[in-house]
Amino acid sequence: MERQGNWSFLDDRGHLATATRRPRRAVTYVQAGASLWDHGIRPAGLFGSNHDGDGPDPVKAAGLPVEGIAYLGSGAGLDSGALLRGEPDLVVAVTYGGGQVYALDPDTAKHIEERVPLVVLDVGQGRSLAAVRARFAELARELGADGETAMALPLARAEARLRDQAALGVPEARPTVLALSPASAEGAYLAKPYAWPDLRELAGFGVDVLNPQGGSSTHWSAVDWSEVPALAARILLVDMRANAHPLDALRANPAWQEAVSGAHLVPWNPEGPCSARAHTRFFNQVADAVEAARSTS
Repeated sequence: MERQGNWSFLDDRGHLATATRRPRRAVTYVQAGASLWDHGIRPAGLFGSNHDGDGPDPVKAAGLPVEGIAYLGSGAGLDSGALLRGEPDLVVAVTYGGGQVYALDPDTAKHIEERVPLVVLDVGQGRSLAAVRARFAELARELGADGETAMALPLARAEARLRDQAALGVPEARPTVLALSPASAEGAYLAKPYAWPDLRELAGFGVDVLNPQGGSSTHWSAVDWSEVPALAARILLVDMRANAHPLDALRANPAWQEAVSGAHLVPWNPEGPCSARAHTRFFNQVADAVEAARSTS
């Protein structure tokens, strides 16, 4: 909120970020920057995570035009000096719960917060997709955006369409969905849907999202490629981020070829923009795949 020249925002850690005026030079984690861009807020700089390289992942960036936006680094190459070099008046990051700032070393985050307002929004399993979307919309409004009111109706239509497609036919004949991230030539990470707000939302709409078990990770179950065809998923949501093993390298993998034979592939960005625009597009893509899978069964 901005009153009498002062600006403040209570983030999802319960920390109050304050400034003498509304920030205009925000440095953001790539996902946060893509989310704010869908509201018309252009970041002044971007940073990545340990999974990223020397430039912004174009899949994570989504519609954000990264040309002309400074990329400040990722992983071990990212420190408070790099983030503060462009003299930002706000840093926006994400967390997957527990208050830990994703992509920033705790000491780096502490050093930044002592010098620049730091806003951290929760994109983890403790939040619904609608709640995550609403928080980014709230932050965007506080940064001067008019809001995504034009996307409210398309989003509602996409949600209704997905519910309708998921409900058609008898339950045992409905196409199953498996979300995965290609890990290497030998194996994949299968997404545990209740750890991901977008996958949990699909399940809430009635989509039959497979729930793999096993492994110590909250988000993934690591398997050999040989285990994937047996799941007989009719729709595969495939992680297309730069850190995922490229699909072209799996052309000679017989297990992958068996898994995709007759299946419908939907590009999936586990760190997609948290906006009505992005979610409308995602829901329509999944609805298209459900409809196509049913027509070819």
